[in-house]
Amino acid sequence: MGAIIPGISRTPRESFSISVVSRAELSGCAPWTSTFADQRKDHRYYEILDDTLRDNFEYRYFAIVDNNGQVRAIQPFFLVDQDILEGLGAERIHWISLVRRFYPRFLKLRALMVGCSAGEAHLAATEALPVHIVAETLSNGIVEQARSLNAQLIILKEFPSRYREVLHCFVQRGFTRAPSMPMTMLDIGYDSFDAYTEKALKSSSRRKLRKKLAATAGVSDIRMSVTDDAASFVDEIYPLYLQVFERSKMQFEKLTKDFFRQIGQRMSDKVRFFAWRRGNTLVAFSLCMVQGDSLYAEYVGFDYTVALDLHLYHYIVRDMISWGISNGYKWFRSSGLNYDPKLHMRHRLDPIDLYARHTSALANAIFRLALPWIVPVRYDATLKLFPDYGELW
Repeated sequence: MGAIIPGISRTPRESFSISVVSRAELSGCAPWTSTFADQRKDHRYYEILDDTLRDNFEYRYFAIVDNNGQVRAIQPFFLVDQDILEGLGAERIHWISLVRRFYPRFLKLRALMVGCSAGEAHLAATEALPVHIVAETLSNGIVEQARSLNAQLIILKEFPSRYREVLHCFVQRGFTRAPSMPMTMLDIGYDSFDAYTEKALKSSSRRKLRKKLAATAGVSDIRMSVTDDAASFVDEIYPLYLQVFERSKMQFEKLTKDFFRQIGQRMSDKVRFFAWRRGNTLVAFSLCMVQGDSLYAEYVGFDYTVALDLHLYHYIVRDMISWGISNGYKWFRSSGLNYDPKLHMRHRLDPIDLYARHTSALANAIFRLALPWIVPVRYDATLKLFPDYGELW
């Protein structure tokens, strides 16, 4: 939870409940404007998603209310139709495809997801409402709320592993924890990128990296720029983002052009757009966010007519790490997927979990047995090569 994990401050009589509120009802709500203030993705990020990512998601908010009727915290959630086998790949669910010719919604459920539709999740604790009270209150009332919203599945989506102890109350109420595709983190507390490669990488990894970077060494017209607002060139960014999105084997949220436009305009204090041009043509970009001593790589885009030949992935990672070091950041953090180059660059896994249960007790008994076997983490061969893979489980 970052710096804010307050101690117990309630009186013995104090009790809490949850109710569903809309975005409009949050206007003027003080607890909402302070939600996730210690995170890079604060309440503004959720508002941007609500405004720009609406095709598949219905955004709602749980108001955590005390016994005097006062709203003490706001926990975002959303509703979505979820294919519970989506992450396994077509080769593992061939028989499911056959069934869906006749029953298109087989194993596709309306899900209530607590968390963020584009990123990892956090509990909405405040100075006056400790994180364990938020968890207990949600776990007590969420099944009833899901049923009232016609959701068959409840998922706590992508909570960092440091929440495991406080979220155990959900396990006690029938939820099952399983690892989601982890984020990664790289120590960049060095004087330069060259110092990092010399001290952190194996000699074989250094040779491979130098070989890949040599592909661009003779290309003198690639230049990098950094800005906090990409509105002026969002029409160039978006096609490159789509090229990466469409190549991904796992797809959940599909960002919109308006998302990239608004995040820079509304969160310029936490957003950095890196852009690489070859001459006048944009060939790569990265949307990063900053928080504390960490630089977070969130989304990338490439022009694949040149990206593979020039090994642009390694080129832009080198540039981002170099920029991070020169600006005093100590950690380079990355979202999930594309684990092979991260393995060789000595990233550590940064585990995130999902907690799930079916609203039907009978169906949940089956679901609890199946969940650990249908998460894609189990079948990713590269993840298993990380020395800290066991921490995911």
